[in-house]
Amino acid sequence: MKTLLHYFKWAILVTVLGLMATFWLGYRFDGTLSAALSFLLIGTVLAVLEISLSFDNAIVNANKLKTMTPVWRQRFLTWGILIAVFGMRIIFPLAIVAIAARVGPIEALRLSVSEPQEYARIMSESHLSIAAFGGAFLGMVALSFFMDEAKEIDWIHRIERKLRSMGTIKGVTYGTVLLLVLGFGLFLGTEDQATFFKAAIMGLVVFMCVETLSHVLDAESEIQSAARAGGLGAFLYLEVLDASFSFDGVIGAFALTNNLFLIAIGLGIGAMYVRSMTIMLVEKETLNQFRFLEHGAFYSILALAIIMFAQSVVHISEVVTGLLGATIIALSFFSSLRFNTRSET
Repeated sequence: MKTLLHYFKWAILVTVLGLMATFWLGYRFDGTLSAALSFLLIGTVLAVLEISLSFDNAIVNANKLKTMTPVWRQRFLTWGILIAVFGMRIIFPLAIVAIAARVGPIEALRLSVSEPQEYARIMSESHLSIAAFGGAFLGMVALSFFMDEAKEIDWIHRIERKLRSMGTIKGVTYGTVLLLVLGFGLFLGTEDQATFFKAAIMGLVVFMCVETLSHVLDAESEIQSAARAGGLGAFLYLEVLDASFSFDGVIGAFALTNNLFLIAIGLGIGAMYVRSMTIMLVEKETLNQFRFLEHGAFYSILALAIIMFAQSVVHISEVVTGLLGATIIALSFFSSLRFNTRSET
């Protein structure tokens, strides 16, 4: 029987190496022990923040991975994690700055190294678009789970039974998210409204495209080539989902530091724990043992989507976001334990 150490050994190794790198980076940056310790502390906080914000992501990943072919499952756990760490934690912030400042990627990298304050300012100004896009996409992910007439298990019966019955109405999930977008958009100025609505609509379009592509690529087929393609759609879906989960953490990281490399190390450590948790949930079939854990994850995703929308109007601490998600998942876990205990008696 595999132990926790078996599943988290690589994450622990990356943690040790990553924290050593943050210490070295701080010492090289300022040449003092206090700067090195400060970087070490920030790197630790960023890793914990990423883990707390992404635990629900691990549960959703595990739910999708158990239906994927072994080949594509392994590809996601190897190539997918590289895309998550390097793509979302390094390339994504650089891309935002490059697009927002209308400069090339090399110039964006130069800004991150030599002008971190200007780099952080550009990232901050892009927060409205990111919040709207991520909120719309994650809102669709959560509501698609609850507004599904084929869904058989309910955790909070009174709420989920009504949501499930609404699943018979075509396009109800898109309509619900659009109402949320419209509601939060009314609190913004005219110029911000245009940016907010455009980004939110893009989030809906990307969700629709990924869902469509997933169904097309992963449809059952007797053709050998199609069978080999099975899993690509789910792979793409999980990558976009990971990206949406990363939005909040990447932007929130700039509240702690402007150093791109420190952010990449800290969030990268957290991403490795998410990967380890995902593997453990799949191999131990944890979602089958705790019937409401998946529900808690999707409630947490819905809460994150609403928070991302709300952040376009007011500032909400990433600590609050992480604690809220962790609390919801903990409640679903204990509800599952109670259900299991009652079933055994």
